[in-house]
Amino acid sequence: MAFHSSKRIVELAVEAGAKKASMRLGHTLLLGFLGGAFIAFGFLLDIRVTANLPEEWGSFSSLIGAAVFPIGLILIVIAGGELVTGNMMALPIAVLAKRATIVQLMKNWLLLLISNFIGAIFVAYFFGHIVGLTETGPFLNKTVAIAEEKIHQTFIQSFISAVGCNWLVCLAVWMAFGSNDIVGKMCAIWLPIMGFVAIGFQQVVANMFVIPAAIFSGHFTWGNYFINFVPVLMGNSIGGAVFVAFIYWIIHKESFQTLAIAKPSIKKAS
Repeated sequence: MAFHSSKRIVELAVEAGAKKASMRLGHTLLLGFLGGAFIAFGFLLDIRVTANLPEEWGSFSSLIGAAVFPIGLILIVIAGGELVTGNMMALPIAVLAKRATIVQLMKNWLLLLISNFIGAIFVAYFFGHIVGLTETGPFLNKTVAIAEEKIHQTFIQSFISAVGCNWLVCLAVWMAFGSNDIVGKMCAIWLPIMGFVAIGFQQVVANMFVIPAAIFSGHFTWGNYFINFVPVLMGNSIGGAVFVAFIYWIIHKESFQTLAIAKPSIKKAS
């Protein structure tokens, strides 16, 4: 199965980031809503699959849940959607390549935080709360246990966990750029996302689903959610912008800049 080199992925990531930076407001919000909802669907599937598994299975249950969770990012990349955590890699690398501005980056992240939240909480409220998919028996217990584990971590624990999470999430998006076919993209996404979920790292968009789902069931408060939101958002930003975008840009920027200079010359000569 053919795939692009890391150097070529840098070029594709820069192009993607530049397009996202200039996307129409309405499209950003609609695709952001879908992105939040798709991640929530993945988390909901995880809960529905694992909540009834025997306790004796231990961490194997977590592996099973992690194996189905990636449907969220697969839907975003293939069907279409915008995810703020993925854009924490795509927009910074476009800024480094001078194809987007800091203002565009901040605007995109803010719009996606809002629209991802609306999409995730839509699934949490209507499917989790109204339909009751996270509010009965073992499914409620699982939802509350996951949310409790996340909000009871200290600020620094949540921050570092979030760095690890988005390092893997952005590598999933990065490797998806490396394939031109659907199967290749699905495989590239599946393993890193399965890894972050099985490990138990924290993602700001996933938390937009599971913590509100627990709140709707009468557990915890929105204050608990906000205290978790801040360090996880900060950690996710570092994980994507520094550990993926910045590092790969530093490694490949000379060849990218050479290519950028060569393109106009080639065009002129032709």
